[in-house]
Amino acid sequence: MGKIMILSRNRYILPAIRDDLKHKMVFVGGPRQIGKTTMALHLLGANSNKLPNTYLNWDIAAHRQAILRNELPQGKILVFDEIHKFARWRSLMKGFYDQYSSTRSALVTGSARLDHYRKGGDSLIGRYHYYRLHPYSLRELSTKPTATDLEQLLVFGGFPEPLASNSQRSWRRWQRERMARVVYDDLRDLEKVAELSFIELLIEALPTRIGSPLSLQAIREELQVSHDSIRRWLQILENLYVCFRIAPFGAPRIRAVKKEQKLYFWDWSQAPSGGPRFENFIAAQLLKYCHYIEDSEGYSMELRFLRDTDGREVDFVVVQDKAPLFAVECKTGERGVSKAARYFRERTKIPRFYQVHLGKRDFGDEYSDVRVIPVWRWINELKLP
Repeated sequence: MGKIMILSRNRYILPAIRDDLKHKMVFVGGPRQIGKTTMALHLLGANSNKLPNTYLNWDIAAHRQAILRNELPQGKILVFDEIHKFARWRSLMKGFYDQYSSTRSALVTGSARLDHYRKGGDSLIGRYHYYRLHPYSLRELSTKPTATDLEQLLVFGGFPEPLASNSQRSWRRWQRERMARVVYDDLRDLEKVAELSFIELLIEALPTRIGSPLSLQAIREELQVSHDSIRRWLQILENLYVCFRIAPFGAPRIRAVKKEQKLYFWDWSQAPSGGPRFENFIAAQLLKYCHYIEDSEGYSMELRFLRDTDGREVDFVVVQDKAPLFAVECKTGERGVSKAARYFRERTKIPRFYQVHLGKRDFGDEYSDVRVIPVWRWINELKLP
């Protein structure tokens, strides 16, 4: 496997962030080690070898003391990293905006949902825009992605460190260290959870359930804990950008399931190799698309799936302002059109159907039937970020 190119620090959301900082503060959430700090330093024209004085990290003692004393450095843009760990961070940022909004702005980053953890203070509504930073994708690696790019993304995931290392050994060690820090640092700082070892067991139990209807009862029986505990722990893992769940799309002419959900990881390399990992990769790519459109353009976006009571299923439906845009079925091989895709094509008003795969064949029509298309071509044609 060839060496991956040097990863760009100029991430896909930076142009929109630069524009928004002219008017409001910008908050950026995303998984631990996704590159938020590197992106912020790139925005300031600096690098990690020499931190600028306009970069403040709550985890650095000297920076923390400066924040607590309100001794903020001068600068047109200040970066506050991991500030959500401060109980009064919202009051701090409200005061900063109200005092300096005409001359200065702030970029706030964190590895938890900054729109979820509202620990005290006044509301910040109307004072900031929120973005979610996702893993690298094919179009971020190259305007003309190759089969090698796709292979390396599937093997190592889209997080910068393991992707750049191109090493199975480095990837394994990074996986263990990252999840330990998520559970024993991030989670402990933000949530009152005593059963950290059970959450580790939950994380280990989830990969085998990727792509299938998620049964909380089955997980409860496996871990021997209460249903409420499983539900709460899953919500915590979602808030920390470890995993995400999608709900069914209830088209009127089909007997769609109502309550089932499917679960995927932000880091698709945690999924078992083969079909589950490819499906998780596509789920992550589509979630990135939905979040980018929602965060930068203001549309209401949803990622859902199609499944009826007879078990027919199409993996994904992308919905904008309650209206479906397109459906996607994932296949690792170059097969004919799936029966389920054609069935739903005839019975729903979803305007476009795609069946993406890892091969080379391209046939069909997404508007009148189902387009069977290589994944790299599909990503390029839809201009997914």
